[in-house]
Amino acid sequence: MKYSMVKESGAAVILLVLLVLLINPYHVWMPDMVHMMAVTALLLVFGFFASIILREGAHDEREGTHRMYAGRTAFLVGSLLLIAGICYQSIQGALDVWLPIILVAMILAKIGSRIYTDRYL
Repeated sequence: MKYSMVKESGAAVILLVLLVLLINPYHVWMPDMVHMMAVTALLLVFGFFASIILREGAHDEREGTHRMYAGRTAFLVGSLLLIAGICYQSIQGALDVWLPIILVAMILAKIGSRIYTDRYL
């Protein structure tokens, strides 16, 4: 396993743990100060994770194809979960405005990156 893959996997695991800890609707596990420190840690680890993702590069066509499939799968899973959340909250009668905004932002980013890569790369 490459060193960058180890760093990426480690950062992803830490992100997942922090996100699970932040799902704390009734302040059962953490007081407010610990919760704020967890949010700060989440932002720092995500910044580290994003920097690893942005710096990685494909060395041959096979690695490029693997990155493309990983990106496509991540986009589809994220979109599917947002659609499920939108449907669930719409049925409950209390749609949080952030879910459709995030889905629209994801779609616009996908279209924008596709246009950019087709024209300039």
